[in-house]
Amino acid sequence: MLSYYETIIIITWMTLAILCVLIKENNRIRQDFKPVYYLNYFLIALAALMEWAGLKINGNPDMSSLMLRLVKCLDYILTPIAAAYVIIGQMRIRNIYYKALLGTLFMNAVFQIVSFFTGWMTVVDSNNCYSHGPLYFVYMIMYFAIIILVVIEFIIYGRSFKKQNRTSLYMMMVLVMSGALMQELIGGEVRTVYITLTIGITLLFIHATEFTQLSSDEFIEQQQKQLETDVLTGLYSRYAYTKALDKYSSELPESFAAFSIDINDLKSVNDTLGHEAGDELICGAAEVIEKVFGKIGRCYRTGGDEFVVLVENIDGQAEIKLKQLNKETSAWKGQTVKELSLSAGYALASDYPELSCEKLVRESDLKMYKAKSDWYLKTGKDRRGRPEN
Repeated sequence: MLSYYETIIIITWMTLAILCVLIKENNRIRQDFKPVYYLNYFLIALAALMEWAGLKINGNPDMSSLMLRLVKCLDYILTPIAAAYVIIGQMRIRNIYYKALLGTLFMNAVFQIVSFFTGWMTVVDSNNCYSHGPLYFVYMIMYFAIIILVVIEFIIYGRSFKKQNRTSLYMMMVLVMSGALMQELIGGEVRTVYITLTIGITLLFIHATEFTQLSSDEFIEQQQKQLETDVLTGLYSRYAYTKALDKYSSELPESFAAFSIDINDLKSVNDTLGHEAGDELICGAAEVIEKVFGKIGRCYRTGGDEFVVLVENIDGQAEIKLKQLNKETSAWKGQTVKELSLSAGYALASDYPELSCEKLVRESDLKMYKAKSDWYLKTGKDRRGRPEN
C-alpha cells in the first residue's frame, strides 16, 4: 500500500514526464536547448528518488549502513542542485551570481563526498537510523547561501519582463523557497521540496512561454507599426498604402474618396536651399494634410513629394476639404522655407462605381496633375526648377 508521501512522489514524477513532453512539442524552444530541459527534469526526479530511498532505508535493519549513507550523500548533493541550478538554468541567465551559485553547489558536492567517509553530515546508529552529523550546520549555511543567490537571480530575471508581469514570477519564487524551508525547518514527515519545486518549474515554464510570446507579439506589432509609418513625416507609409489597396480591392463604399496631393516646386527648393529644406517642405506638407484630413481619413506618403488620402465617408465634403487644404497651405511657414504650395485632386467612388481603389487613385492623380500643370503655367516656372523664357 502506498503512503501519502509516496503518492506525492509518483505524481511529481508524472508531472516531470508531462513537462518533458511539453518541451518536446514546443516548437518555439530551440532543438539544441531541449536536452537541457530534459536533464534538469531528470535531476529533479533523481533527487526525489534519493530522498524517497533515504526514508525507505532509514531504520531498515536489512539494509546496510553504507547504503544509507550513500543515499543521504546523494540526497544532500542533488537537493540543492534540483532546487537551485534547475530553476536558474531554465531562466538562461549567466552572470556573476550564476557563477557564485555553481561554485557553492560544487563546494557542497565536495563537502558531501568528504562527509561520506568522515561522518560529518550523517551518523548511522546500530538500528540503521541516521541523524545529522556534527558539521550539518555547514550544509545549512551553504543551503541558505544558495537560496539567497536564487532570490537575486529571480529579481534579475524579473527585470526582463514588464512590471505588471513580475508579481506572478516572484510568487513562484516564494512558493519554491517555502517548500524548501518548510522541509528543512520542520523536518519529520513534512516533505515539500519536490512537489513545490515541480509546481514552481511548471509555472515558470508557463510564465516564460506566455510572456515571451507576448513580448514577441509586441515586437512584431512594433515592427508592423514601423513598417506602416513613414519615418520622415509620421504619416502612413508606402507599405501601408499598398496594404490599403489590397483592403479596398473589392467594391468601394459609395461615399469613398481618394485625394492625390503633390508638392509644387520641390526640386527648386532642393537645388537652391538643400535637401534639408526640401525635407522641411515635405514635413510641412504632411503636417497640413494631416491637419485637414487626419480626422476623417488615412494620409499616406507614397513617394518623395507625393501623398494620397483615402476617406471612407467623405459625406459631400470633398470641395470643402480642398479649400481647407489651400487655406492651411497658405498659412504654413517654415524655418528655412517660407512658403508651401500644394496641388491636389480627388475622385469620388460615387462618380466611378466600377473602379477599384487603385484606379480611383489614378483618376485623382489625373486631376492633381492638371492642377499642378496650371500652377506651373500661372507661376511661369518649369518642373526642372528653371524659370521659363
